[in-house]
Amino acid sequence: MKVLIIEDEIEIAEAIHNYFLGSPVVCEIVTNVKDASEKIDLYDYDCILLDIGLPDGSGFDILEEIKIRKKSDSVIIISAKNSLDDKLKGLEIGADDFLTKPFHMAELAMRITAVTRRKMFDGNNIVEFGGITLDLINNTVKYKNENLDLTPREFRLLRLFLSSHQRVLSKTAIADHLLGEQVDFVDSDKLVYAHIKNLKKKLQQAGCPEYIKTVYGIGYKFSID
Repeated sequence: MKVLIIEDEIEIAEAIHNYFLGSPVVCEIVTNVKDASEKIDLYDYDCILLDIGLPDGSGFDILEEIKIRKKSDSVIIISAKNSLDDKLKGLEIGADDFLTKPFHMAELAMRITAVTRRKMFDGNNIVEFGGITLDLINNTVKYKNENLDLTPREFRLLRLFLSSHQRVLSKTAIADHLLGEQVDFVDSDKLVYAHIKNLKKKLQQAGCPEYIKTVYGIGYKFSID
């Protein structure tokens, strides 16, 4: 899962980032409207954590921009303001949820999971495809009754495939999803190939059919047909 944190209070932004280290959640941080706009223009995110009061404008401006661009990124407003008007305005423009500072990180994590699963998996905590069971709350995977020991990136990769089954995903889209802003600093093609190879091997060792198929010259597709 890829999350963009738009927050000018660096301690809060870094606390969120550090909370998710080592998990299947990749966080990126920006502190102003200008940088946030550039990120949203270049990348897609599973969830955006959006502060309203930013040094060069309002978080509502970013919400409007997301709406105009018809982006599907889920948005949770995180704001010190507890005004009903702010909540109603944010939800009316297109926010999916509103969380008032201060908040517990565990609650934030649950809300991120809730808003993303509503869009990607029809609100389900447990996702099942072709014998594969993905637990979005506990970040666990089984094939039939056998647990699969996946790394956080392999879990994100499988989650991406299940949310996009039957669709062809380009190597660029997969690399962007796994790496975020770090994609420009590594050989993304080799990294994507390595993670897909490892994921396919672990699925195969558990007895799973070869659902992940190579679409030569384009990318990969997850199909149970």
